[in-house]
Amino acid sequence: MPTLNELLHAASRTFALGIDLLPPPLRDEIELAYLLLRVSDYLEDNEAMPAAEKARLLEAWAAVLAGEAPLESLAPTLEAAPGSTPDALVARNVRAVHGALAKMRPAAGAVVVRHVRDSTLGMARWARRGPELADEADLDDYMHEVAGRVGWLLTELFALDVPAVARRRVAMSDLGREFGLGLQTVNVVRGLHGDWRRGWVFIPRDFLPAGGDPTRLFTSEGRDRRAELAVLGRLVRKAEHHLEAARRYIAGIPRHERGIRLFCLLPYLFAVRTLALSRRNPRVFQEETKITRRDVRRITAWARLLGGSDRWVAWYGRRLAR
Repeated sequence: MPTLNELLHAASRTFALGIDLLPPPLRDEIELAYLLLRVSDYLEDNEAMPAAEKARLLEAWAAVLAGEAPLESLAPTLEAAPGSTPDALVARNVRAVHGALAKMRPAAGAVVVRHVRDSTLGMARWARRGPELADEADLDDYMHEVAGRVGWLLTELFALDVPAVARRRVAMSDLGREFGLGLQTVNVVRGLHGDWRRGWVFIPRDFLPAGGDPTRLFTSEGRDRRAELAVLGRLVRKAEHHLEAARRYIAGIPRHERGIRLFCLLPYLFAVRTLALSRRNPRVFQEETKITRRDVRRITAWARLLGGSDRWVAWYGRRLAR
């Protein structure tokens, strides 16, 4: 059976980079929160499962997290998760992941359970509702459930150990939610084609002229370069707006909290660079946009060297955006 840290690295090497830099006990607590959410992701993103079944299992997982149902009521289903995807691997090890909750600090455990449960229930609501987005408010509602709440979760955990965050908890929570929306908007941009293939299109109808059908952007007969660039431009501007709030969030973390700053800084810089590669690039409708491993190594090295400076963060963010 893999350790939780091995599961983390198997699920996301990039995200693991930041978690491994965190001080204890935050490192183990955020690692566990991430893995619990990956179980939820397995159910939400499952391409072979009908929407009603997804919603039912997500609600069952939320009940397990809240202590309202025994793990045994769901564990056999998750342990039989097929495939080699990172989410499936984490789901098959649900007993180890769920069992680690008992080892957390009580205050941290309460924060993690509450927000992971709420996010999971939000996923269930959207599974029942379906992938139709009328406007930007719908997109924000979905992104809040899967990413904005994570910003709240992290801020509450940071506030347990960082007085500067605790003193500005309300403002930092607002910025943390925006941080989550920024990262998720970048995920939407880089994953447009993959999401369409699994039946989800995260483009609101009102992003197209006369409220057109967003799915047509992904078919050869419906391809419209002008419409593609208009939709992409609006998503990029939205991401940039949220990521500016993310930069202010990072500035709210004292520079002596080096591990926490780097944990927040790395995904911010990776997102800025990914967005730069996607801007005015209509191929995002045909393939996923990814930064290179060389980019990851270079950005990580510079962040570890100079990431304590807010001025440098602002400058380097502008440079990566170009």
